[in-house]
Amino acid sequence: MAENPRKISFLDHLEEFRFRLIWALAAWAAGCALVYPWTGKVLDALIRPVGHLVFLSPSEGFLSFITVLAVAGLVLASPVIFYQFWAFAAEALFPSERRYAKLFGPLSLLLFVAGVVFCYAFVIPWSMNFFLSFATGRMTPMITVGKYIQYVAFLCLSFGLVFEMPLAFVLLTQLGIATPEFLIQKRRHAIVAIFVVSAVLTPPDYVSQILMALPLMGLYEISILLSKWVARRKESQALPEIPAA
Repeated sequence: MAENPRKISFLDHLEEFRFRLIWALAAWAAGCALVYPWTGKVLDALIRPVGHLVFLSPSEGFLSFITVLAVAGLVLASPVIFYQFWAFAAEALFPSERRYAKLFGPLSLLLFVAGVVFCYAFVIPWSMNFFLSFATGRMTPMITVGKYIQYVAFLCLSFGLVFEMPLAFVLLTQLGIATPEFLIQKRRHAIVAIFVVSAVLTPPDYVSQILMALPLMGLYEISILLSKWVARRKESQALPEIPAA
């Protein structure tokens, strides 16, 4: 029988959370400090898909710079942040399960970065080309830098988070909360939930919602395959050994 997770009091648990949170915030501050000299170049790279932006208030350009700095620092600090999260979560796992938590940290980082890169490389250019294609001689796009940076930052972080779906279902399957059969049975419900989540996490337009929902449906199918793999491994490990004659 597996040993129980280490029992700690609520106050000790709260203290552990505070300790991990401080390390995560310190990593974020360090990430912002490291990326600060290149924030202007990052901002230029983000603006490139639209070519030119304007700002309507004296502080809008500054606030956009700060937003880019904060998001870029968060992405740079994400390895430490994910490590602190999984180190805190590992306290609730059995010792036999904690070895998986060591893998979840790097995998979380890879999936998060993959979501951000996918959004920046494909979703943002495609969506901006689509929206700007409606410009005519009587309609000239005058996109403000504040609205655009909010759109890009929120979309990139949202894609980074939703790309964690396969890892979340792997963990749920390993803990016995979800099964491949359950995921297959609830596929239709999951598609509806995916569109609801996409509507919440994207700006209020159908294009961004669809651009997030389609990859999410693909990730759900990948999650089913990974859940089947984890379930087979659990079954093979649970088979009793046949004693030798």
